[in-house]
Amino acid sequence: MGLKDALNTFRHSENFWVSLLRDIFVVFLAVAIFATFSQIVFGMWTPMVAVESESMEPNIHVGDVIFVEDIDRTQIQTHKASNDYTSFGNRGDVILYQPYGKDSVTPVIHRAMYFVEEGEPMWNDGPHATYSGYITKGDNPKTNTHFDQQGSISYQRPVKDEWIIGVARYRIPYIGYLRLIVPG
Repeated sequence: MGLKDALNTFRHSENFWVSLLRDIFVVFLAVAIFATFSQIVFGMWTPMVAVESESMEPNIHVGDVIFVEDIDRTQIQTHKASNDYTSFGNRGDVILYQPYGKDSVTPVIHRAMYFVEEGEPMWNDGPHATYSGYITKGDNPKTNTHFDQQGSISYQRPVKDEWIIGVARYRIPYIGYLRLIVPG
């Protein structure tokens, strides 16, 4: 039996074990293609996150899947510095970052409002920044009445460049609920 015959048998066999092996092969092939595509386009093997909170409503909702572009492939446009550029219904980029740079903490997806240099006040009449970084805030006017740096998310700590995972680029509604119901 030649290679062509073996492949033809593999493709058309009704045997349970051959069929199972064929299905596993197809799943691995699909994952490999998606991961390669993600790495090429977004600079990340897994560029998706499921939104868990209402902090970015009305522009991003619980259960949305957000595609994130690696921070090394882009530059952040802040709300304050953007004139015509909008992302997810408002000026400036939405960034995904690790609060305090801790990998063990769930990443936050909020808008980069502006950049402060070391020694500048973080907001009007606010404390001075001990280092340079981004001041961030969720879009939801009900749940996010102040900057992340004024509350418990990143208390008096601007978001350092090395804390930033990436910039949100695309949104797919609802399918993130599948991820949210699976413990992990």
